[in-house]
Amino acid sequence: MISIQSIQAPIVKEMEEFEKTFRQSMKSSTPLLDKITYFIVKQKGKHVRPMFVFLSANLCGGINDRTYRAAALVEMIHTATLVHDDVVDDANVRRSFFSINALWKNKIAVLVGDYLLSKSLQLSADNDDFDFLKILSAATKEMSEGELLQIEKARRLDIDEEVYFEIIRQKTATLIASCCATGAASAGVDQSVIQKMKLLGEKVGIAFQIKDDLFDYEAQLSILGKPVGIDIRERKMTLPLIHLLSKADRSEKRWIINTVKNHNEDSKRVKQLIQMVKDRGGLEYARIKMMEYRQEAIDILNTFPDSPSKKSFIDLVIFSTERNK
Repeated sequence: MISIQSIQAPIVKEMEEFEKTFRQSMKSSTPLLDKITYFIVKQKGKHVRPMFVFLSANLCGGINDRTYRAAALVEMIHTATLVHDDVVDDANVRRSFFSINALWKNKIAVLVGDYLLSKSLQLSADNDDFDFLKILSAATKEMSEGELLQIEKARRLDIDEEVYFEIIRQKTATLIASCCATGAASAGVDQSVIQKMKLLGEKVGIAFQIKDDLFDYEAQLSILGKPVGIDIRERKMTLPLIHLLSKADRSEKRWIINTVKNHNEDSKRVKQLIQMVKDRGGLEYARIKMMEYRQEAIDILNTFPDSPSKKSFIDLVIFSTERNK
């Protein structure tokens, strides 16, 4: 089994240094903000996105000071979006800790997210990293558009596979694509290589999100700690369910749509719908699509010379689709 520790082997010193610089970049002279940002840093996750930045830089020529700023920029924007998402979703838990909005209420949580976004902008502007700003500003715009498109489709329930892939490309894949693009840009490569790395990140990000969607169907209580069927309860039309709809007859479609739209709190009906998804091959179809995107990402990586960072990058792509949380 691939581990985060083995993936980090070629960049372990850089990740340790990043932890220090990231903590420093989050500091504020406002006591409440400093307290909250310290809380955020203390409950850090795996820092997967900075790993994409550092491995991309190594793949494209080497890590330098700009790479650390790119990693901090990406992680601050990612953290800001998570803080805002918890407010939008009215979520009280994040990574097994209480969320910012649960501890300090929505108003402060929104302002903390805004602070992190402004800090990321300042970090780039102060160091003339305008190429990073161009990449990340486009990404944050797309992330917002993806969220709004998903909300619109949840109301109308008229999502098809093409729209689904556009939503997850914007919502999830675009930020991982930005990690790879800014990592490559920090190494000083030309635009063609930056665009290739961006496409690589997009492929990984789509596979990553499909894996997240599969978690919603794969256990009685997923390892993520959320009940199975939560996406259905939130009227999110993910790939396994979309595949079921494409195979259902007219009366089945009416029952499925009615369940998602009007009976998503009925545990018995939701359980029945989940079983139907499984029986009709929805999970297997989604896994096949996930593996296709994973292989496309690995094919791009295989255009680079062999190196420890290339091996770790391939392992990171595989880990993204084999993780259990």
